[in-house]
Amino acid sequence: MTGVTRREWVRSASKPGMIALLAVLSLVAYACVQLGAWQLDRAALRGAEAARQTEAERLTADPVPLGEVLTVGQDFRTDQQLRKVNVAGEFREQVIVPDRVVDGVAADLVVTALWIASGPDAGAMIPVLRGWVAPDDVATTGGVVAGASPAVVELLAVPAGAVTVTGYLTASEKAIAADFPDGMVGAISTGELANLWGGPTFTGFIVLAESQPATALAVAPPPSYGRTEGMNLQNLAYAGEWWIFGGFALFLWWRIVREDAVRQREAAVLEADALR
Repeated sequence: MTGVTRREWVRSASKPGMIALLAVLSLVAYACVQLGAWQLDRAALRGAEAARQTEAERLTADPVPLGEVLTVGQDFRTDQQLRKVNVAGEFREQVIVPDRVVDGVAADLVVTALWIASGPDAGAMIPVLRGWVAPDDVATTGGVVAGASPAVVELLAVPAGAVTVTGYLTASEKAIAADFPDGMVGAISTGELANLWGGPTFTGFIVLAESQPATALAVAPPPSYGRTEGMNLQNLAYAGEWWIFGGFALFLWWRIVREDAVRQREAAVLEADALR
């Protein structure tokens, strides 16, 4: 501390009045910390409530063309999550994503490349989560288990011909670096699937709601908007302000003690000069 020694500062801080002031300001600081924590909780609750409201609105919204929401190479944003879109094209390549859970049931996801037929993104590929099957129906090679029923074979067959897909956009998953059999991947990573299938692609994929012609697969539930929810910024700012106030209360006590120590030193110097 400039101009004040540690011993001088401790002498001032040890005064009964300073100790009492520290107790009061400590209570103020504690109250500010608690108020900041309360505002932080409010920020989380309001953020979650806003996310639930947005999710409900998007689940019931009418679909719009994919190109109006997301284009090839465009960064995926929060406001694109769970948007209901439709797009026409042709299904081609397909992979299985194992070891997932759908509505509490073990499942393997069926992800198929949709090659867009028309519009500004014609010739581009977007992965479509067409649905899911029971793990017992899928071989470790990503194909159909030998001896499977014709119904299972039909389920996993890639639909031929033109198709119109309606579904919900969601952000790409992070690729999983592990060895998977041919025909299987660990995540629905648009980058990994683009490397596997080629072609320009998108930074998100579609979770199928319905298609024309209809798919025989059991569709997966819509993605959650909650995965992108954030804090309510106003409450978050209030929380920060309360914590700053709490820190300032303790800083104020430090300054008062320091100034008292400076005064004590100055008084001692004046007294010494007077005695000379």
